[in-house]
Amino acid sequence: MGSDLAMPLASGLKESKSSFYYSFSFLPKRKRDALKTVYAFCRTTDDIVDNVHDVSSKIEVLRKWRNELELGLDGKSGYQILNQLSEITKKFKIPVVHFYELLRGVEMDLVKNRYETFDELKEYCYLVASTVGLMSLGIFGPRNERTKEYAVNLGIALQLTNIIRDIGIDAKYGRVYLPQEDLRRFGYTEAELISSRNSSQFKKLMEFETQRAEEYFQKAKESLPEEDKRAMFAAKIMERIYYHTLLRIKEVNYNVFDRKIMLPRFLQLAIAVKYWVKQRMLGR
Repeated sequence: MGSDLAMPLASGLKESKSSFYYSFSFLPKRKRDALKTVYAFCRTTDDIVDNVHDVSSKIEVLRKWRNELELGLDGKSGYQILNQLSEITKKFKIPVVHFYELLRGVEMDLVKNRYETFDELKEYCYLVASTVGLMSLGIFGPRNERTKEYAVNLGIALQLTNIIRDIGIDAKYGRVYLPQEDLRRFGYTEAELISSRNSSQFKKLMEFETQRAEEYFQKAKESLPEEDKRAMFAAKIMERIYYHTLLRIKEVNYNVFDRKIMLPRFLQLAIAVKYWVKQRMLGR
């Protein structure tokens, strides 16, 4: 196969020590392996745009990857991970539309670097994050149809947390994810953002955005039916890790310019173990 896909593919298949790793660790092996394959596909797709430099090349490589996905869903791709994805999709009845939605979200990231309203940003969050949760639902095995709402709301909450955490880094790469209407509302300019100006206006803006993310964490919590809490415990671990990241951002008074806010691995593991024990003992 072409070398333009080789590097991101190799990167995507590396076992991650991220919050995904800790949330998957307590699952049965067959579900853990299936989720690792889905996650490897998602990481590979994301890495494509990180490992190729100019936009036109990125779009071309993404087009080739989409074509390979189509072949893979018939078990005919030259990339084994995509053939494995086909097997998992059939076994766990995962709607293939979500794989294509993710590709559309990644492509959106290549051609759009400003969002006028939150509705625009929300669509992006759905495409690049909620879709991953929707892919995973079949593997987790919930019983209630409403759990789809949980996956969508949680995905938006997680992506908003990422955007808030990485706002300074993204701005230096020319990407401003926060809605332009919000910047105007709080009197904070793009020039100030690019220069990492930590003003009172910035703190008010970040407080507003953080509150919005918290609202989506709450929506996710409220939309998870009681009978599916056990099936979705891995997603709940992810939810807890990201929510603690959001709390840490608040604790440093929204100063995300000086360093990237991340939970130490031991704390991520502690959260995972705590929730797993709580779920096993109390069923919630």
